[in-house]
Amino acid sequence: MKNLILVFIVLFSWSVKAQEKNIGVHDPVMIKQGDTYYLYCTGWGISVWSSTDMESWKKEPSVFGRRPPEWTQDVVTGFRGHIWAPDISFYNGQYYLYYSVSAFAKNTSAIGLVTNTTLNPKDPDYKWVDHGPIVQSIPNRDFWNAIDPNIIQDEDGYPWMNFGSFWGGIKMVKLVPDRDKLAEPQEWLTLAKRARTDTLLDTNPGDGAIEAPFIFKKDTSYFLFVSWDYCCRGENSTYKVVVGRSDKVTGPYLDKNGVRMDQGGGSLVLEGNKRYPGVGHNSAYSFDSKDYFVFHAYDMQDDGRSKLKIMEMTWDDNGWPVVNPDDLK
Repeated sequence: MKNLILVFIVLFSWSVKAQEKNIGVHDPVMIKQGDTYYLYCTGWGISVWSSTDMESWKKEPSVFGRRPPEWTQDVVTGFRGHIWAPDISFYNGQYYLYYSVSAFAKNTSAIGLVTNTTLNPKDPDYKWVDHGPIVQSIPNRDFWNAIDPNIIQDEDGYPWMNFGSFWGGIKMVKLVPDRDKLAEPQEWLTLAKRARTDTLLDTNPGDGAIEAPFIFKKDTSYFLFVSWDYCCRGENSTYKVVVGRSDKVTGPYLDKNGVRMDQGGGSLVLEGNKRYPGVGHNSAYSFDSKDYFVFHAYDMQDDGRSKLKIMEMTWDDNGWPVVNPDDLK
């Protein structure tokens, strides 16, 4: 009888743990397949969670496990597999998952791609196929950093990758329709940047704190969200999200005062509070006729750990996104 009770306790504990709320994540992106939401985040081999209600989440197997693709060793010597800032999208019957490989605080970085026909790990067709690096940055060659990818399609059906962190700001480059390599001749743009001390070396990220771009289309306008200032510092985190708007995917993106984001512009969407001093690295989606703002926040009631936040995003009379700071609880 005691053994049966023990088994019941173990199974009950496992079932509770299998569905978690208030989960710890960094750099979350989300997509829906059927009735299930899948969340992809920074972590060993790319962390994965699933949910049917965006409230209770189940941990799924990571994309790569503990063995990153072999090509990553050519980018970062001794890279162990802690992969940053993925981006997930669906195109032509496949799911496209872009991800970041980098040495910390260096622009020794690359953005890779894996594809899959399903996101359900129990599906017999579930298999991630790696396509290698798409974009790579090299210190003293590139004044930009190949991390934090996001894919957006223009009116003509061409995909563009926007990405970047610190250095010269947020970049954009055109991809081929299959989304697995750069289009030729190459088209490169700067979408957003901030003032930076000129004397800092190329190998230093600098003080122009900007990263984590995400472009969301609403009606006929494109909205570029970026994170300003500093993450990952507990109560001293200053992370926040700003936005600009354009009628073209390639910009220029202007803030509410008409200042271009590639000239330092950006209108505040959400900043931290006493409990969550730093909020950012957002993504944005429409599900079932509602718009959502997805991001992470540092919770001072849990030793500053980074937590998943999903809040409804509405729109003001002038067509700008609104995320109610009172809902950040």
